[in-house]
Amino acid sequence: QVQLVESGGGLVQPGGSLRLSCAASGSIFSLFAMAWYRQAPGKQRELVARISNGGNTNYADSVKGRFTISRDNSKNTVFLQMRSLKPEDTAVYFCNTNSLGYSVWGQGTQVTVSS
Repeated sequence: QVQLVESGGGLVQPGGSLRLSCAASGSIFSLFAMAWYRQAPGKQRELVARISNGGNTNYADSVKGRFTISRDNSKNTVFLQMRSLKPEDTAVYFCNTNSLGYSVWGQGTQVTVSS
């Protein structure tokens, strides 16, 4: 069974930074494409960033240049480094993989950007 556990969320001021982590267990992590999604109140869940098993990355236009997705296969962990945070980045952030033939989600971690 594959499990994903996010951590690193919290409250930051606009312009600040946070680093989110997603730890995976139960399978061959190095073969998985991984993604970060977020969902704000009243909005659909949206794709924020994606990283392939080979390290290719994609970003939503709204976060391009500010967020960086990376992975450490030796630690079975994917990261989302968030810089220059804006109030509109406030959301619950989820990690995800579709590489098992079905979708697996973590429990989410809250990011709040506010003065």
